[in-house]
Amino acid sequence: MARTFTVTFDAGDPKALGDFWQLALDYVREPPPDGYATWEEQLQAWNLPPEHRNDANASVDPTGTGPRLFFQKMPEGKTVKNRIHLDVHVGDRGPGEAMDIEAMHAHAERLVEAGAAFIGEFHDPPGHWLLMHDPEDNEFCMV
Repeated sequence: MARTFTVTFDAGDPKALGDFWQLALDYVREPPPDGYATWEEQLQAWNLPPEHRNDANASVDPTGTGPRLFFQKMPEGKTVKNRIHLDVHVGDRGPGEAMDIEAMHAHAERLVEAGAAFIGEFHDPPGHWLLMHDPEDNEFCMV
């Protein structure tokens, strides 16, 4: 059996970055623990001071198949290129089926409206992809 894992992002604004990646991946915010209707209710029960209520955030795949995304507050911003990045797959294509480049561009436009930056488009023998940055300058590709 494969091990599960969480993808962790350092963030200046964990809530906002989590909201962006929910849009990018069709994820949802992780539900609060049993017994609490909202995260705000849970954080109040923990007596967490208001200034620390955006120190962490998590998003999950509503189907339960994708990895959990965790966003943790870090005071410093990003300073170097990522050594790892996410490839966001657009469309449900099977092996040997052509990429839906129009769908890639449409999703990229939605993400730019949500704060992403479009960096460039590439078409090489291995494939076609759009290079982008999320609102906190993390690289990712639209494939």
